[in-house]
Amino acid sequence: MEQGLRLLIQLVIEFAPVVVNLIQNRTEESLDTTKYPIPQAIQAVVEIANIVTPKKTLDTGFEQEKLLQQQLAVYQRETQLQLAKQERDTTLKLPEVNKILDSWPLRLYPSQILESHVGDGRTPLKVFLAPPQVKFDEFDHNQDETFGIELMLAEGLREFINNYYSLHNPMRPIEFLAGAWDSKRFHSESSIKALFGMLKTEPILILESEIDGDYLNFRIAYWGLGQTNYYYKTISRIPYREMIQQAAKNRALEWRKIRDDLLALGEDITEINKFGQDNVVNLAILEKAEKWQAQGIDISKLGLKYQVNQQDLQQLCQVLITCHSLVAAWVADIHHLVHHDVTPLLPELLPSLLKDAFDFQSVQAIATGYQQVYQALEKERLYWIPELALQLAQSLAHLPNPSWSQEQVNYSINTWLDLHQVSRQEFATPLEAMQSAIRIEDEEYILKLKEYFLTVNDRQSVLEVEKLLLAIAHLKYKRTLATPDLGYTITGHSGKVTSVAISPEGEVLVSGSTDQNLNVWNIKNGNLIQTIAGNVGEISSVAISPDGKFLAVGSCEHPRSNVKVWHLKTGKLLHTLLGHQKPVNVVVISPDGQILASGSNKIKIWNLHKGDRICTLWHSSAVHAIAISPDGTILASGSSDTKIRLWNPQTGDPLRTFVSHAGDVKAIAISPDGQLLFSGSADTTIKIWHLITGKLLYTLTGHTDEITSLAVSPDGKTLFSSSADTAIKIWRISTCEAIQTLTGHSEKVNTIALSPDGKILVSGSSDKTIKIWQVDKIQ
Repeated sequence: MEQGLRLLIQLVIEFAPVVVNLIQNRTEESLDTTKYPIPQAIQAVVEIANIVTPKKTLDTGFEQEKLLQQQLAVYQRETQLQLAKQERDTTLKLPEVNKILDSWPLRLYPSQILESHVGDGRTPLKVFLAPPQVKFDEFDHNQDETFGIELMLAEGLREFINNYYSLHNPMRPIEFLAGAWDSKRFHSESSIKALFGMLKTEPILILESEIDGDYLNFRIAYWGLGQTNYYYKTISRIPYREMIQQAAKNRALEWRKIRDDLLALGEDITEINKFGQDNVVNLAILEKAEKWQAQGIDISKLGLKYQVNQQDLQQLCQVLITCHSLVAAWVADIHHLVHHDVTPLLPELLPSLLKDAFDFQSVQAIATGYQQVYQALEKERLYWIPELALQLAQSLAHLPNPSWSQEQVNYSINTWLDLHQVSRQEFATPLEAMQSAIRIEDEEYILKLKEYFLTVNDRQSVLEVEKLLLAIAHLKYKRTLATPDLGYTITGHSGKVTSVAISPEGEVLVSGSTDQNLNVWNIKNGNLIQTIAGNVGEISSVAISPDGKFLAVGSCEHPRSNVKVWHLKTGKLLHTLLGHQKPVNVVVISPDGQILASGSNKIKIWNLHKGDRICTLWHSSAVHAIAISPDGTILASGSSDTKIRLWNPQTGDPLRTFVSHAGDVKAIAISPDGQLLFSGSADTTIKIWHLITGKLLYTLTGHTDEITSLAVSPDGKTLFSSSADTAIKIWRISTCEAIQTLTGHSEKVNTIALSPDGKILVSGSSDKTIKIWQVDKIQ
């Protein structure tokens, strides 16, 4: 085990700086699309993504920044996978394939390895074993040269991987391809280069051992997703002959103790030696060596050789299994950390794997290696560092020297304080400094801190952490008191209230109903300002322009399915927009106030000011929901075919389709920063998508009936949802938790709208009422 530890330390010292360099160059290289003949659609996504890199601002919350970094990481992985797929599809078509196969070191063809790639989910690290060719007959003429070192090594490594890094492990999968390496023919650089040329799209680790005189050279080759070159280096020279001889010598020492015990019992030496086998010869050599050494003879120059048997060779195999397992685990941890945001597992395993083999220098080297990688990740995923460093501290907490873990926990806490922009100078301890910025969302991290300090028996720090938990409990209590107030209820409609909208200054509320009335209210006191007449039929949707001048109304009563535009203040009808042949379910005005979108079984885009039709977006099913991005470049629509489609609203070109809901998509909203899309469905779920990549980030559950409407707070932190279950739920986007449920309506809540300042929520229901909620107390 000590040899395995030394090898791991050498790997960390050699390989950690390489990983750091890979991380620092990864984003730039992965987005350098000039190297790949990628489709135009992917190129467009890459160009869009160049402008969405999150920047830290004082107005942006901690959790929001963390979510933005997660979105960017998702984008980077999606891009890398798309580029890898494109290159994978063309690799086998290269004209030089046959020439490359002349130096191919595997028993598997490239097509067999590439076709095993799983396009969705976590990309496994493929591990190949290139075992040493040891001629064991040199040690003992009775020893079979075909001693199965390759089989033993493969079986030992397989057992370790299956226990901790199985291919079916959803977090850290390794695909171990034992027996694939043609170990009798190929070794060294030419084989690695041939592999990289054909398999550069696959993350691969090669564990190679080669005999060099009395030593066994242990090398690794590695490349990950998006790398333009491979790492290949000898990380250790293992004195395998010396180790085998030492194993035989140790057997001789054990036999001497047994022999002496038997002699003490009066047994005859001749009879005893009959049971000793080669231990008798080895003990004779050992005792001569001890005698000569005591007389001042340098026995290292005598070339003494002990007789070796299979037990000694098995001990060598066990050392090699340990070396290979530790190295595979460290590289797999780093691979899945860098590419999939998965925390390392090896720090948790080290205490049980190495037991008494730890020493300060060893632990320091391993911990420093992880910290170097964490620090390299700070630029793109700084918000994960406190948890990562704390996990490493916890794994080292069971070891004798507390300084090994204390350094990591200090790094964790200090990074947390930096992220929360807290100065440590004003406080006696870092834990005391955390009091000034603690939030409910930090509870999981604080509980892990408490677990660590309990492990190391740091009672003073446990007391300080308890104060932090008390502060969180107090914040939770305050949140329960911050229930939104129901300001008042408006009862002026005689039919179901189907849609509500609030003017940009937050003073006027417009409501539409199945009673065919379009009412304008004073939102402060609920007084009716006017009823706009216009023979519109049953109203399905209303929208107010960003400047507050225009009111757009959609009708769902066939054959009068049309869209009308009024001047809001005067009530003058400006445009009647004809063309829909089926009920108009939704109308939306763009953030710049230039275009109006209306949806039935197709979507029509109009010039709001002139009433001219710009283009038509062709759907095959009823469109229930539309949202336009803040910059006006993307229109998202949801329909009864369960799909969400993205369009260019100026040209009508389709951009992307999101598929995940199991029912009609009834509601859509886009975050104020244009990063997230929210969709609500008849399947009772709300889904959160990354708008640029189409990646599904979260699914919110809690409603018991179809989702009818969604609204996002101006700061992008809170989501409001209404449902046919009569409830309105308030969600914290950063944690995806429902923090409040508003009840009061007796029937389906059809529509909600949020005031521009985010302080007032308005809801309209099939119970014919409109309710005004004060939501500014939400924390």
